[in-house]
Amino acid sequence: MADSLTDASRDPIHAEIFRGRKIQAIKLYREATGADLKTAKDAVESTESDLRARHPDRFTAPPSSGGCLTMLLLAPLALAARLFLK
Repeated sequence: MADSLTDASRDPIHAEIFRGRKIQAIKLYREATGADLKTAKDAVESTESDLRARHPDRFTAPPSSGGCLTMLLLAPLALAARLFLK
């Protein structure tokens, strides 16, 4: 994470990363540094990787795998199952 962050601004970002709230961490990073969205996203993802390697036990949420794409693929299947079971 950027050297321009103080401990006071870094700690809440790390806390959000540990909770699995990456979007909130990116928002906090942008507020603290004035970075653009891509820079903030890259910094938070890099920090997440580093924190997962150093403190895997502190994470309350597993790493995301699929996200919206998984939901987009499962939603039609759920709808079809619902229609079929009627």
